[in-house]
Amino acid sequence: MRDYNHANTPLAKQLRRTMTPWERKLWHCFLKTHKLRWQRQKPIGNRIVDFYCAKARLVVELDGGGHYTPQQRSEDARRTRELESTVEGLMVIRFANNQVDRMFDAVCTEIDRVTMGRAEGR
Repeated sequence: MRDYNHANTPLAKQLRRTMTPWERKLWHCFLKTHKLRWQRQKPIGNRIVDFYCAKARLVVELDGGGHYTPQQRSEDARRTRELESTVEGLMVIRFANNQVDRMFDAVCTEIDRVTMGRAEGR
C-alpha cells in the first residue's frame, strides 16, 4: 500500500472513539470477530475509510442520508476512484445506514461473500 497521510492518524483515532451507531453495530456484531482481520477508520492515501480488510483489499463504507444528493454521489464516486487507485486491486463497497438497520444479516452475508471471494482469489 502506498503511504498514507500521517496527518490523518489523530482524526482516525477520534473517529474510532465516535463511531456512528451503524458503524458500531457492524463493527461489534460482525467485523470485529470476522474470520479475516478488519480495521476500522483506517487511513488510506489521503482518506479515512470506515472499514478495511487488507487480505481481501476491500473497503466497506457506510453512507448516511447526506450521501444521496447528486453532489454527494459525485463526491463518493470520486472518492471511490481515488481509493481504488491508491491500492492496487482495492475494491470499495457501500451500504446505506438503513440497510444496516433493516437488513443486517444480508449486509453481513454480502460483506462475507465479497471478502472471502477476494481473499481466496489472491
